[in-house]
Amino acid sequence: MNKGELVSAVADAADLSKADAGKAVEGFIEVVKKALKKGDSVALVGFGTFVVRKRAARTGRNPRTGQQIKIKASKNPAFKAGKAMKDALN
Repeated sequence: MNKGELVSAVADAADLSKADAGKAVEGFIEVVKKALKKGDSVALVGFGTFVVRKRAARTGRNPRTGQQIKIKASKNPAFKAGKAMKDALN
């Protein structure tokens, strides 16, 4: 499912116009992005939790030349599914 299909599905499920559903989806994405940027997590009971995971700096290898390179530490968004979501899939 891509973003357009998600907007259509939300519009149908919530009885909204596609324009309003698109604004709602965009708003949700922006709110989650801002919260994660601040270092907060976003927990939706029954769905899951959006968190930021930190990756330590490490040494990698350039596959083309075999030369070692330094990879900087970084922060990456992650999603941990909640119990209800896991149960719904199994």
